[in-house]
Amino acid sequence: MAGSASGSSSPPCASCKLLRRRCTQECVFAPYFPPEDPHKFAIVHKVFGASNVSKMLQELPAQQRADAVSSLVYEANARMRDPVYGCVGAISYLQQQVSQLQVQLALAKAEILCVQMQQNDGHHGHYSTAAPTSTKQQQLEQGVDGEAYHNLIMQNGLMNTLNSTAAHQQQFLSSLGSGGMLHEACLKKESLWA
Repeated sequence: MAGSASGSSSPPCASCKLLRRRCTQECVFAPYFPPEDPHKFAIVHKVFGASNVSKMLQELPAQQRADAVSSLVYEANARMRDPVYGCVGAISYLQQQVSQLQVQLALAKAEILCVQMQQNDGHHGHYSTAAPTSTKQQQLEQGVDGEAYHNLIMQNGLMNTLNSTAAHQQQFLSSLGSGGMLHEACLKKESLWA
């Protein structure tokens, strides 16, 4: 049979079928690109080329090949979705989301600390918004240790900065509209750092 391995009736792998060649028992693609999933190899072949993939797989130890194929398939799919940035665009987008969530977490922690400070102040007397004359005096009045006070000051400064940044981001986002344009603008604005 032209499309089967010598001595067996198994169908050729997706690679050999697409490239219209005979699939042998030594075929480096057969374990990773089964005939039931031809699209998987087609995308990898389109992005990387069959000969490049073959060279990569042959240079790797057998136990690492499955992971390499999985990575190649992921990267090829990412490149098909985003021809310019590929998986780097997806990574950059996720890093931006992590940064935004870290900012939200810092704001939430600052709010919790402020509420705790107000509750503690309610037990110790009247809450004053006026700045005390010295750091030590404020710490003594509020019963706060040095590290907590430093964290509060840093978070208050962070809150002021973030409120200003959030207003600018909101203005930027509202000027973009919605959908893919927003994602594209975020990718253009985001620096591609590793």
